[in-house]
Amino acid sequence: MDVLSSRVLLRPTDPARSRAFYRDVLELAVYREFGPAEDPGLVFFLGNGLLEVAGRSDEPPRGLSLWLQVRDVATEFERLRSAGVRVLHEPRTEPWGLVEGWVADPDGVRIVLVEVPPDHPLRRDQR
Repeated sequence: MDVLSSRVLLRPTDPARSRAFYRDVLELAVYREFGPAEDPGLVFFLGNGLLEVAGRSDEPPRGLSLWLQVRDVATEFERLRSAGVRVLHEPRTEPWGLVEGWVADPDGVRIVLVEVPPDHPLRRDQR
């Protein structure tokens, strides 16, 4: 398989609420907008990936988590907490050495904010 592009497809129960969450609360940059102006689909940049929030589902997404690497977990976490985002677990250094804090989107999709400390192996060239 020669994959040229990919994205995560999210079908929320309330598209307008989820669009606002990802655009205005998480402050993800919009890559593309499509469909009718009154109910558009939005595709957001996720670092080297994309997240498409479009369509509607009768049930919240299940079994989906988003892993978002950020420069400073503590700063982002406090900003999101101030915006009323539901906290699932406070940032802490995990046994594998990454600083992680978990929040949830309006449908309960788990979002882990990850900071890679300067001395972590992911920061070093493994070649």
